[in-house]
Amino acid sequence: MHKLGVFLVLILMAFSSFGQEKKMSRGDAYFYSYDYEAAIRAYKKQMVDGELISNSQLLNLADSYFRTSDYLNATKLYLDIHKNDTIMSNSRFNSMLQSMAKTSEREKVRAFLETKRTSYSSEWIENADFNYELLDSNLGQGSGFFIFNLDANSPQADFSPTFYKDKLLFSSSRSAKSKKVYEPSGESYLDIFVANIAKNGNIQNPNQFDGLPETKFHKSTPYYSEELKRIFYVLSNAEGDNLSFDDKGKNSLAIGMVYDNGFFRYLLKDMSISFYYPFYDSAAEKLYFSANFEDGYGGTDIYVVNTNNGQIMSEPINLGPRVNSPGNEIAPYIYDGNLYFSSDVFYGLGGMDIYKSSINSDNTYGVPVNLGAGINSKSDEFGFIIKENGDEGLIGYFASNKSGGKGNDDIYGFKVTGTPGLKTLSYHGRVVRAKNEDYLAEAIVSLIDEQGKLIREVKTKANGTYQLEVPWRANTSLKVHKEKYGTFYQKFGKAETDELGKKPLNIKLAHVDDVVEQKEDKAVVKMKDFYFATGKSLVTSDIALELDKAVAASKYFPEMQFRIETHTDSKGSTSANKKLSQSRADAIRGYLAANGVPTANIISASGYGESQLVNNCKNGVYCLDFLHKQNDRTLIVVANIDAISK
Repeated sequence: MHKLGVFLVLILMAFSSFGQEKKMSRGDAYFYSYDYEAAIRAYKKQMVDGELISNSQLLNLADSYFRTSDYLNATKLYLDIHKNDTIMSNSRFNSMLQSMAKTSEREKVRAFLETKRTSYSSEWIENADFNYELLDSNLGQGSGFFIFNLDANSPQADFSPTFYKDKLLFSSSRSAKSKKVYEPSGESYLDIFVANIAKNGNIQNPNQFDGLPETKFHKSTPYYSEELKRIFYVLSNAEGDNLSFDDKGKNSLAIGMVYDNGFFRYLLKDMSISFYYPFYDSAAEKLYFSANFEDGYGGTDIYVVNTNNGQIMSEPINLGPRVNSPGNEIAPYIYDGNLYFSSDVFYGLGGMDIYKSSINSDNTYGVPVNLGAGINSKSDEFGFIIKENGDEGLIGYFASNKSGGKGNDDIYGFKVTGTPGLKTLSYHGRVVRAKNEDYLAEAIVSLIDEQGKLIREVKTKANGTYQLEVPWRANTSLKVHKEKYGTFYQKFGKAETDELGKKPLNIKLAHVDDVVEQKEDKAVVKMKDFYFATGKSLVTSDIALELDKAVAASKYFPEMQFRIETHTDSKGSTSANKKLSQSRADAIRGYLAANGVPTANIISASGYGESQLVNNCKNGVYCLDFLHKQNDRTLIVVANIDAISK
């Protein structure tokens, strides 16, 4: 039978109980009792006997194949259902892709995923692309971990370690004096144990932890906050010696908190929702946890609430599709600006894998990076914790049900010299229109290496946001462009690259209509009329203020080419006016070049004197001064307007 940890069975319980039909068949009864092998036999008999089998029952059968490791039959059935119906949830779609990955080449899974790019969350696609690339390369091997099985593991399930002063708390289904057998697992109801941590990282003398209120039912997944001196943990909803059920007959799990003086209070409790794996971030006063809310992205998702001294002060906030996937996400843990968690998303190595996601300054999250084969396996790895270990680097613990352990789930220790996981390069921010800072959707954001080769490309979302994350490298360039908008292009050296990802890189693009207008049947840079002093060609501060608009246009549109055209009125001699206008054109050229406009982009600077008047105020004709002034003008013509307007 597919080997599932005891706590993962609890998670399956939490959302499998929904959708049960009022009149259950024998197969349904076995399925909802977690006897998947018996469910397969019953559903197959139902089909052989010619009884009608619903799509919901077919999905149950596919799930039963999946959970008994019959991935060939699971894949076939999932695919058949997927072709003919739209009832498949994201969680089951994830199971389908997991089954495919177990029975075919990874490239076939990628090809199938490619067909879903327009309907699947863009974050999921980007996460999958990144981790496939990572695991295909030697970058994803997760080297550097020294991993050891703890001597104190039992033949039962041991998991969910947490640091508790100089000790270790953990969950276990090993026999406890107050615990009965929990039917789905065949083991004792979960309880919390405490053990000493030896100098070498092993644990010794595990005993039932007596710092929590007694219950006959589940107590598990503790987290101890050193700052608050309180323990957060998961427990069954119960009233005294009796379990509590919702109106559908479901018993769920709650999160409680115990003070140092033994006072207990519920923090998160809903008779129809189960909560798992609390983690308290004391610096931000936020409580993270997993839950199976119906509006999540898959099975269980990771959520966060704001707190005041540990008390809940906000509604649960889903961490979003960058972290949460079509599968199950559990066991959040924050260390050194990174969120560690476990997920059984289809692009991992096996069941549950441990991932690391950077936490950005704007409270967004980086692409989850698989910690690699050095710590993850084809089985389930979850409940990751880590801390400094003096001069020896870092020490941590996690649980796994991989073969070779002492029981169902075992706790493993690890030592590592540096921060686990691949170092990544992250660009994130928002692209807006320069004129009014409206969000720009569908702008193309391209990451380019030092040889000019495209590394990765994404489009901005409806709110203008973008995120690019790749294995770390120095000397990259970022290019952002959009049709009829300018182009942002910037190179980043090693020192600058190290700073990326710590804060958003917000970008402004100008629309061509923001910087260009039509005058005299020409496309020209938008400027207010300005005038040189009589007989002079000095660029004054007032003139510079307008010329800076051409400088800005050149920065927004690096490919923009200018023709500078200056004109005078007909006062004075024709030759003097010609010479004066050329001097002014040259002064403008010099100013633009000195302020960042490439000289190659200024294709000409011509003074036309009085040869191109816009009215009849030519030599010998009397005109008022304001009419003469209409001829005294400067145009900065955009020579390649057709190219930049595309």
